[in-house]
Amino acid sequence: MAKFVLAGSTDCPHYAKAELLGDSLQRSLPDFRIHKISILPGEWKEWLEATCKRNGWRHEQSPLVWRELVAQGGKEMLLGGFSDFLEHCQDYYNITSEMPSEIMLSVAAENLEARINLIAEEKHRASLLKPFHIWISSALSPTCHVLIPSLLSAEVFPRVTAISLYLLDLEGSEQDLHQLRIETEELAIPLLHQVTTHTNLQQAFREANVILLLDEWWSDGEPKAKEDQGEKKRIISERFRQYGQLIDTRAKKDVKVIVCGDSLVNLRCSILLDNVRSIDSHQFVTMATQLENMARTIVADKLKVKPSDVTNVIVWGNISGSFYVDLQRARVFNYDGPIKGPAFFSLPVQKVLHGRKCFETDLQDMVCWQREAVASGTCQAAAMSVTNGLLTVLKAWNGICSPDDIFSVGVLCPAGYYNLPEGIVVSVPVTFTDGKWAVVRDVTVGDELKESLQLSTTELRQEKELGKQSEQD
Repeated sequence: MAKFVLAGSTDCPHYAKAELLGDSLQRSLPDFRIHKISILPGEWKEWLEATCKRNGWRHEQSPLVWRELVAQGGKEMLLGGFSDFLEHCQDYYNITSEMPSEIMLSVAAENLEARINLIAEEKHRASLLKPFHIWISSALSPTCHVLIPSLLSAEVFPRVTAISLYLLDLEGSEQDLHQLRIETEELAIPLLHQVTTHTNLQQAFREANVILLLDEWWSDGEPKAKEDQGEKKRIISERFRQYGQLIDTRAKKDVKVIVCGDSLVNLRCSILLDNVRSIDSHQFVTMATQLENMARTIVADKLKVKPSDVTNVIVWGNISGSFYVDLQRARVFNYDGPIKGPAFFSLPVQKVLHGRKCFETDLQDMVCWQREAVASGTCQAAAMSVTNGLLTVLKAWNGICSPDDIFSVGVLCPAGYYNLPEGIVVSVPVTFTDGKWAVVRDVTVGDELKESLQLSTTELRQEKELGKQSEQD
């Protein structure tokens, strides 16, 4: 069996004549197959050049005809243009074409109209789909590779029917992003509508419903020299100033933005907010979930339970710097103590730890040491830990949590909240209800926590001032 491929510009009369000749042969010969490729006139030249370059052919006019020898493995063999195809049909099948010029022109016009109508129908169907747009920056990071398979699911986005994923990496290569796109498509996730890759900000954050900013710096080690620290803040300030401006003008007004990472995350979220005018500040958070989970693991080990049995640990302050781990609302399930109950029964962690105040004091240092051990040599948070934190916050933000669950996220605090200064992003306890977060107000801020918050806010204000100076320089 021989299969012929006929490609041409939709307004080309010779393409129309070759098309009808092919149809005639296909009707009369059982082993003859014709496949047609109609290209719009404005796209024909570029398509022809790309096809010829890929196959090592030389051809300049419409149509282009080649033969695929199906029985021999599908190797393409160039025939040429219309006259070559006509000659081949005459020699092999003793069939020719005597179509008058006026009919050729009429068929060519019909081809063009049909192609335009088909494109319009495809665009209309695409407009009815209305996919959910998710942008991920630093898409070649290890976190993104771990994140994607779990992110594109109804468990995270229960009311979404299709997702368009946009992978952005300003330092990455197009080839690596292309490979990531292929790997993502090959997951065959039902919700995934399309994947696109980007190495510049030309289209960044357009129509975004969710933006996950995974940007991180100095993966080869934390800079020690003062000038390196200044350069780091300058890069961060410039990058997130651009991000903020683009999000403000391009993203949906109800976009959800999460800033991730292990380096100056509060500052990065603050710079975004300084450059956003038309989107509510409640749409921007940075997460302290990794620190929460480290503290839960340490407490669980002390109490001989699983980390998942410890809940409602609070992390206050500067996520990347001075923070405070607070157990006043923490509870433990399945604790093997004198008082036991069913699976839903829990006890306050501080009550269980009564008489072990030194453990709470040491907990701050133990979490710091644990984070340093994880990030040692890379200055990056562990990919699985960041992924777990992202998914946890996204699920809560999308309504998949109890209104009593407490999460630690960096937000622009409301005026007067526990005397925290305005204009900086601080990690505080929040709850999520109906897709919105609200700070928890019925917590006790003792002297030790006040002192820690004062240190954190001073640190954050200094970071912000240095960021502004770096931006001006």
